[in-house]
Amino acid sequence: MAKFDFDRLAILLVEDSPFIRSLLINSLKILGVGTVITKDHGGQAISFLKQVKEDPMKAGVMSVDLIISNWMMSPVDGMMLLRWVRRHKDSPDRFIPFIMISGYSSKRRVNEAREMGLTEFLTKPFTIQAICDKLTLLIQHPRQFVHTKDYFGPDRRRQKVDFPGEERRLLNDKSDCVEIIRG
Repeated sequence: MAKFDFDRLAILLVEDSPFIRSLLINSLKILGVGTVITKDHGGQAISFLKQVKEDPMKAGVMSVDLIISNWMMSPVDGMMLLRWVRRHKDSPDRFIPFIMISGYSSKRRVNEAREMGLTEFLTKPFTIQAICDKLTLLIQHPRQFVHTKDYFGPDRRRQKVDFPGEERRLLNDKSDCVEIIRG
């Protein structure tokens, strides 16, 4: 099923439902993911990410490679967690891939998450193959990050299409936009 060895991958899984959390943990383990850290809501995830930044030995992991989070949780939901990861000065890695999971997958909601800097969206119900596909996509086709006055996150364009005009997405004297490439 998996084309890659996910054994060295450390995933932070944020899910309030014990049943869904168990399904996701088992799915990730079947795919061969080496480390899965679970938290019940976004507030716990933020505290954990701060701990990883301050004292990785105490946190039990040196870094988190990917966040998978449910959208609807209480008291801190997935969108609040995503906003903190992408925009807060205490975020340990603003470039970390972030997969949002939700049963509510209307175009409006997906766009809202995308505008906040989401990397991928996974709809419930999901399959192990769908999870594998998302992980593989993140590895095979990492997206560069874009930083403008209104947006910070992965480039929302998925296709490389030739543009006949002048390139306007590069930082210059007349621009308030810069593309950041994670290296």
